[in-house]
Amino acid sequence: MRTTGFLFAISFFVLIFLTACEQGENQMNSSQTETSQQEFAIALHGGAGAISRDTDPEIRDAYLASLSEALEIGTRILDEGGDALDAVEQVIRFLEDDPLFNAGRGAVMTNSETFELDASIMDGRDLNAGAVAGVRTVRNPISLARIVMEDSPHVMFAGPGAESFAEQVGVELVDQDWFFTERRFEQLQRALERDEVMLDNSQLEQKEDIDERKMGTVGVAALDRNGNLAAGTSTGGMTNKRYGRVGDAPIIGAGTYADNNTCAVSATGHGEKFIRNSVAYQICAIMEYAGTTLNEAANVVIHEKLEPGDGGIIAVSKTGEIAMVFNSPGMFRAAANSDGYREVAIWE
Repeated sequence: MRTTGFLFAISFFVLIFLTACEQGENQMNSSQTETSQQEFAIALHGGAGAISRDTDPEIRDAYLASLSEALEIGTRILDEGGDALDAVEQVIRFLEDDPLFNAGRGAVMTNSETFELDASIMDGRDLNAGAVAGVRTVRNPISLARIVMEDSPHVMFAGPGAESFAEQVGVELVDQDWFFTERRFEQLQRALERDEVMLDNSQLEQKEDIDERKMGTVGVAALDRNGNLAAGTSTGGMTNKRYGRVGDAPIIGAGTYADNNTCAVSATGHGEKFIRNSVAYQICAIMEYAGTTLNEAANVVIHEKLEPGDGGIIAVSKTGEIAMVFNSPGMFRAAANSDGYREVAIWE
């Protein structure tokens, strides 16, 4: 009887899991599934959040054009036999220099009207990873994160230590004015105005505009012709953040993860939620231990583990399957593969 009951429990668990996968697949916002091995594939995002469909057409088209150019940069590198890590770094550098996004130039501002930038990168070949948090003068934090990965025995440097390391290795440094945009300054002023009527920090976080908290973080996942996966993420964080707050973008396993045995993932959304749920790693783990496809795993995590509006992910599997899954109204995203598939989109 005990054996029968145990087998019934296991069968019931498997049924529930497969049902969740099926429901998640039906709710899929954007994906591209492959049944055969791709020679290369790439997916990228520019943030997820409450992106209104009533957005000014000129602004919408500017985002789509930038995403398209970023996709072309990464696709060209991979098509010519380049390394997945190079594709990830170069695409993110392009997005960090584009003031449309919340990364590098165009990053959101802290409560004290400064900029604190975070980034991470991971190599699927050996699980090597590098990250920086709270850097203030590094033009392209993703490149510094890669140097941390390749030229140091550590995974993450933060704050003044990361700045010292940046000076030592000779990455390009800029004044804080480089990151400034009028749009982000105005966002901060609106947030500071809300401060005046709030009683404590927990209420302040609850009153942040979803649009200003979640949009703009950038990330890339790529598979190259050698079968290697890589992922990276870069962000300016949250408007009006304080006390050196760090989100999921530089946290390996939360905002970024890559493993040649499964997939490469970059996340965007409510950082605290993605940290608590180890989103990027959990997607890889579900693939490895439950034997699911990338899209099945991504949908379980985004639609079952997280709450509506938390954000989304882009990911590429070891076979070149692409997932771009989100539970927010929109996510700036683009993807391409060696078979000629290409997508640039914002909404479902």
